[in-house]
Amino acid sequence: MSELTKARLRRAAALGCAALPMLMLALPALAQGTPGAVDATPAPTAAPATPDTGDTAWMLTSTALVLMMTVPGLALFYAGMVRKKNVLATMMQSFAITAIVTIVWMVAGYSLAFGEGNAYVGDLSKFLLSNVAENWNSPFTLGSGDAAVAFTIPETVFLMFQMTFAIITPALVTGAWADRMKFSALVVFTILWSLIVYSPIAHWVWHPNGWIFALGALDFAGGTVVHINAGVAGLVGAVVLGKRVGLGHDNMSPFNLGLAVIGASLLWVGWFGFNAGSAGGAGGRAGMAMLVTQVAAAAAALAWVFAEWAIKGKPSVLGAISGAVAGLVAITPASGFVLPMPGLIIGVVAGLTGFWGATALKHWCGYDDSLDAFGVHGLCGIVGALLTGVFAYGPLSATTALPDGTSGSAAQLLIQFYAVAATFIYTAVATWIILKVIDVVIGLRVTTEEEREGLDIVLHGERLE
Repeated sequence: MSELTKARLRRAAALGCAALPMLMLALPALAQGTPGAVDATPAPTAAPATPDTGDTAWMLTSTALVLMMTVPGLALFYAGMVRKKNVLATMMQSFAITAIVTIVWMVAGYSLAFGEGNAYVGDLSKFLLSNVAENWNSPFTLGSGDAAVAFTIPETVFLMFQMTFAIITPALVTGAWADRMKFSALVVFTILWSLIVYSPIAHWVWHPNGWIFALGALDFAGGTVVHINAGVAGLVGAVVLGKRVGLGHDNMSPFNLGLAVIGASLLWVGWFGFNAGSAGGAGGRAGMAMLVTQVAAAAAALAWVFAEWAIKGKPSVLGAISGAVAGLVAITPASGFVLPMPGLIIGVVAGLTGFWGATALKHWCGYDDSLDAFGVHGLCGIVGALLTGVFAYGPLSATTALPDGTSGSAAQLLIQFYAVAATFIYTAVATWIILKVIDVVIGLRVTTEEEREGLDIVLHGERLE
């Protein structure tokens, strides 16, 4: 090494030592975050003339990521946790729902969710995507008047992004009644439930005309619309269908946890599109949503694992992936409204809640939630929705209940409670009615003999070799 190089290294080291104290003093300020660093500017009242290419590119990417959450993510996650004789049937449920809801959403689901309508449901102004495809290269405005929300992306991209949410929600429900539902019943349930339950609740929460939207409830990416909705529907379905044959006696161990790990990993990656994509474009809010999503998932996975380790003596792979999903669920409604430290807290609470719901609660109550759809999505969705009211950060929240610079309020928590309660009650009642009607008309459940033989061969005439 030359003398000149040595001299340069010595000068660099000296400068580094001199700068270190200044850096240490700056760290606390950096850790607190700067409100102005996040783009919390309210949406303009009128959309620009042409779509923003950056925002559109991000939303196209997010749409693909969310679709990946169902196929193959959820399909693999659920299939890895059932018995070998039901693997193909379980994967078929997610795949079939993807196809069914796509058509339902195009025909009427999108219109009922995002048509103008009234406070409770959209109208049929967008039936068969009327007046949507014609404006394929124009940004659009949702709603009208002072409550209107302008987007910088084409409506075709928005409706496709929302379609992926409509797809994954009924797919999540199937985890509660895995191993025992007829495929014909699943098809009819998916169509009816998407139109009668999912679309109206999406309208309540995400359309400016919706009554929960007007109430000021915060649900950034689907705590009520997706997770509480799916979890409660799953709980009702598990009760209506009854327990699996042999539960408590037969070996119900997962067929292949490796598949479940791959599925959970795809869910984790896809969730960035789920949450950060819900910002509607590429900006500071999307960045914050992505950051807190990662933090919450990691915290929940660790919380579940360490709780299980302490109580059962061993940290399980199933616990780790279930915990990560629990954290992702809980941060979903809060992801665009909270800072990283609250994201960490939400993750820890979700991990512990999910562990309790998947172990103690369902055994105490006696229902057979096969793959913990309610224990993970329902309970953790409720936790996340309520904690959004506790931790929502004023400059990010876009609600008058939280003045700038504040975090959370009793008023916002009460509003969040109303949204949770309304979703829980409506979903429970409507799902129960839909299932009972289907049971009377075509039947819900396979026979005991068919269930023992396995759904793969009974329903689809195929077997996993």
